[in-house]
Amino acid sequence: MYFLSVCKTLPGAVGNKRLLVSGLLTLLIALPCRAHPHSWIDIKTRILGSDQAITGLKMEWTFDAMTTAYLFDGEDMSPAQQEKTLHKLAASVMTNMLSQHYFTYFYDNQTPIRYQSVDTGQLSTAKGKATLSFSLPLAKPYPLNGHKLTLKIFDPTYYVDMSWKDSHDISFAPRLQDHCQQKLVEPNPTSAQISYAMSLPMDADPDNKLGQLFTQTLELSCKAQS
Repeated sequence: MYFLSVCKTLPGAVGNKRLLVSGLLTLLIALPCRAHPHSWIDIKTRILGSDQAITGLKMEWTFDAMTTAYLFDGEDMSPAQQEKTLHKLAASVMTNMLSQHYFTYFYDNQTPIRYQSVDTGQLSTAKGKATLSFSLPLAKPYPLNGHKLTLKIFDPTYYVDMSWKDSHDISFAPRLQDHCQQKLVEPNPTSAQISYAMSLPMDADPDNKLGQLFTQTLELSCKAQS
């Protein structure tokens, strides 16, 4: 995802910049109001399915150290209670993400591909970073019809860096591998859009249109063999 920052500008015409936000964190967990943190979420996605249909998406989201610290702030992470705490937080995160479609937008042209609600997720921690793992089963299997599908994962309101580092972070289930092609498209916001985003104060009302302007798009096409 392409991000801006009102406090730090990196080299380059527009650079790989990030905006200070806490909107996604507020939706993920019930955090108290505080200064806006930077938030980076590295995503890995596996497309699930058979040689006839796509059946779901398997996610692995790894939060940066600062976001992890906010997530665990005030929680009992002692060895005796850690597993229970992680289970509780994972359940809370999944419940809170439901209203935002799990920040995951899957389309065939302009038609959304819908998925079921998720009952469970798994939260783990290693080297100071938390990882949320969960699967999004589709509402019904989506046939491999050769259509160009698009997948975006982003916070539509605030700028949190939710991104695949590269195309290797996207994979297909073994039975889909011979049927699917993919292309990861980086965002290309206009100068006017960048200027508008940079002009917003940190306490501005949310702009629901900004998120997708600065996010990556995964394009994929899958076709069953006759």
